[in-house]
Amino acid sequence: MTVPALSVVVPVLNGDAVLPRCFAALQASTLPRSEWELIVVDDGSTDMTAEYAATVADRVVSVADGPRGPAFARNLGVESARGAILLFVDADVCVHPDTLERTRDLFAGDATIGAAFGAYDDEPAQPDFLSQYRNLYHRYVHLQGQGDAETFWAGCGSVRKNAFDEVGGYDAERYPRPQIEDIDLGYRLRAAGHRIVLDPTIEVVHLKRWTFRGIVKTDLFDRGLPWMKLLLTKGPDGESRTSSLNVGGTEKLKTALMGLFCAMVLCAMILRQPLVLAAALVPLLVIVALNLPVYAWFAGLRGWGFALRVIPMNLLFYLISGLAVAGALVLHILPGRRDHPQTVVESGSAGVAS
Repeated sequence: MTVPALSVVVPVLNGDAVLPRCFAALQASTLPRSEWELIVVDDGSTDMTAEYAATVADRVVSVADGPRGPAFARNLGVESARGAILLFVDADVCVHPDTLERTRDLFAGDATIGAAFGAYDDEPAQPDFLSQYRNLYHRYVHLQGQGDAETFWAGCGSVRKNAFDEVGGYDAERYPRPQIEDIDLGYRLRAAGHRIVLDPTIEVVHLKRWTFRGIVKTDLFDRGLPWMKLLLTKGPDGESRTSSLNVGGTEKLKTALMGLFCAMVLCAMILRQPLVLAAALVPLLVIVALNLPVYAWFAGLRGWGFALRVIPMNLLFYLISGLAVAGALVLHILPGRRDHPQTVVESGSAGVAS
């Protein structure tokens, strides 16, 4: 039996609405079907996900006591993977025809690469403003961070199987639901000496429709708070974790300016000083000025009308980031609430101890 170059692992929970498009995109790949296998992990679906997946996938693995989250599901899928390269694709993602081929060629052309990930393209599936904004901003961040990276993204992320096994895979115990299990994996891969590359030419389409409530919940509870808590802990090498995506020096400054704005507004309300309230606009204007390249990029894709609508959402992002920083600091200093450093377990384990 021919060993495939890639093992594509798709975790899914109740994916009736998205799997047909996800699978159709995979089947349209330019990489010959003999060079990749498809492993679908059904995380306790109550719809027809498992039955439909069985008509397309090479293997369908079921989580008996699911749902247990994408971290656990991906680890379970890897246990039956035969390829030397693991490619994780979310169920609500459609690969481009050349995504798999580009992934194979990237690893084949550079033996120093241990993991890689791509980006959403500039044509999100959902036409509403929030979905367009959210997915395009994700693309902008990945375009700015292309090259060597300190983190990982599992929406369309690949890793050498031996490197994945070495660090113990995703931490399903710490992340039992969709959060930052991929970011955490990236930090541990880097700590183990594996090079990670962000290549935005490896593109996918995101099918998700975003809502305002969903953005706030995700940015605060599923990304911001757990990410900041992770940054405040020490890695297995004893060093603090850092990342070039979203938490660089300029981004920290913008978050601090948003904190200053909130403090000035609070003081103005307490002291009943309209001048202080007016002065509070200054840090907001500085944030907008610093982000002019972001808005210009959006304008180039969707016009200035769209870009102007991005500004309040962008400011909201920094407000949520500030709340995440404050909340994580409080949780970090409270007795008994600190996260303990993770230790890398032996190769082949499905999880990591914490």
